[in-house]
Amino acid sequence: MKLKIDNESIAQEFFEDSILLGIVAPVKNYLMSWHLNQVLGFDFRIKHEYEIQLSKKTRQYFFSIYEYKVPSISLTHYLYNNQFDGEYLLPEFKHLDFLWLIKGDPLSPDELKDLIQSIKSLQGVQLVIEMTNEKIKNKQHLIF
Repeated sequence: MKLKIDNESIAQEFFEDSILLGIVAPVKNYLMSWHLNQVLGFDFRIKHEYEIQLSKKTRQYFFSIYEYKVPSISLTHYLYNNQFDGEYLLPEFKHLDFLWLIKGDPLSPDELKDLIQSIKSLQGVQLVIEMTNEKIKNKQHLIF
């Protein structure tokens, strides 16, 4: 008997109760997290143990992830670097520099709108869009 991993249901479970934002901001990932922490009051920290490694054409690509757990509620923010050395974590969204995943307690539409406006106000940020899970072909690349 062969056991098969059901990537679709793993992805569905991982993205349940989550919001994904795409960000165009051609700045280094550490600068992006610094701006988010300094200007918007977040506390993003790099999580080396979550780093996503992809192998393509005999090369290794490493995509860093920053995490911020909101104190006293069940809400966590993850900031993914979408690009490493010319490769993309989500190749279908090559124009995006960062992916922001929000998991846990739901945000109200107003809270989400305020967050998007805050991110847009940062230096270097050109675009922030809310992404729907259906449009993401390589969802499994975001699971750590």
